[in-house]
Amino acid sequence: MAGRTKLSAIWAWMLVDATLIIVACWMSWFIRYELRWFRGVELGYHSSLQSYSILFLGFTLVLLLTFNANSVYRVRRGTSWVEEVFRVINGVLVGTVVAMAATFGLRPLAFSRLLFLYDAVLIIVLLGSTRGLRRMVESRLRARGINLINVLIVGGGEIGRAVMRAIFAQPHLGYRVIGFVDNDPVVGSTDIGRFKALGSPENLERILDNDSVQEVIVTLPWGDQNEMFRLVRACERRGVRARVVPDMFQLNLSRVSVDELGGIPLIGLKSTRFTETGRLAKRLLDLGLTFVFLPVLLPVIALLALTVRLDSGSPVFFTQKRVGRKGESFQIIKFRSMAVGAEGQQQALSDLNQASGPLFKIREDPRLTPLGRWLRRSSLDELPQLINVLRGEMSLVGPRPGLPQEVEQYKPWHRQRLDVLPGITGLWQVSGRSEVAFDEMCLLDIYYLENWSLAMDFVLILRTIPKVFMGRGAY
Repeated sequence: MAGRTKLSAIWAWMLVDATLIIVACWMSWFIRYELRWFRGVELGYHSSLQSYSILFLGFTLVLLLTFNANSVYRVRRGTSWVEEVFRVINGVLVGTVVAMAATFGLRPLAFSRLLFLYDAVLIIVLLGSTRGLRRMVESRLRARGINLINVLIVGGGEIGRAVMRAIFAQPHLGYRVIGFVDNDPVVGSTDIGRFKALGSPENLERILDNDSVQEVIVTLPWGDQNEMFRLVRACERRGVRARVVPDMFQLNLSRVSVDELGGIPLIGLKSTRFTETGRLAKRLLDLGLTFVFLPVLLPVIALLALTVRLDSGSPVFFTQKRVGRKGESFQIIKFRSMAVGAEGQQQALSDLNQASGPLFKIREDPRLTPLGRWLRRSSLDELPQLINVLRGEMSLVGPRPGLPQEVEQYKPWHRQRLDVLPGITGLWQVSGRSEVAFDEMCLLDIYYLENWSLAMDFVLILRTIPKVFMGRGAY
């Protein structure tokens, strides 16, 4: 059934592409012979649209064949739009060369070569835009819980958590983790944020029978091969797809490189993205953007400082000890949003704590001033942290800086988030802020560390802006 559905989708996309290619061919003919852009042309019988009809149909067929050869229609979840468009470009270039060679051999003086250039550009634009639009629609539907694949993860160790954070950080992939199982009784009974612990792998068959699991991802250590084969066979008997994540040096596969030497695979390790050069580039980005936006933000900061002073008196700023990169302490700077002495009341309010793990947060915190509540919701209380950025204590993008008493409660895998400077914003900020559980926040932070790039920082900063105005998840 699933195979027939997939085949139908491929034929549907081929029909869409064929239609768009015909449209692009007509547009290229119109530009060449009606608009006559860039270069004039003498009109005659061979310039008519009818004379090009057989060529356009043949060109469409050639492109569909080259697309199929370039795996344009075999796109899996996780394939990026850039990679998908690259396959289209490769197919268009090959098909165009074949069509030009054929027309040159058959009728060298009849058809315009410039028309093929127009055609190639228009086809790439139309097909690329259509695929981008499809991804936008799919992303909206998946955000609403439509067209999701229910996944069960076998293994709650490092590799299992790597799968969880990859799924959590990329909701557009359309996976919903219903839970995980693990051989360790403690791990198998301890939830990781929204990821529910469902016991040991012995429960797998019962879970498959009682839940609508569509895919199982096995992340057990390679030494448990017999157990892995048993689980895969159990999935196959029930028609559930099972996939195994290689336990390659206990590392995320993004850090593994594979080369070939005369047919012999050579597996090596890529250097971490946060090399000295990477840290320098990130630091230059922080300083550059801070100096660009400071002239605009300084009047806002001055106005907010005056407003805080008039609303609740001195002090205007609130400083607090936080833990940064490699466990080094620093004083974070924020606009004061609570009454003076609010920290001393935390113990008395411990029963109202609504956060998970070592965090302490109350949605309707009674210690907040009226202005402070608005500052928290808009995240404007964090603007003075630009001073921490200039000092080199923080970055614009990075993990949330923890309190010393929070860091003391970290599990070993939580401490990976201390490998980089903390940030004013980050994946946790654009994924729900206070609505994100502590374990989930750590998963997002570690995903950020493993996949960091300057482009990612730019995207996260841009995604933060609407989140701040919406105020969702901030308290």
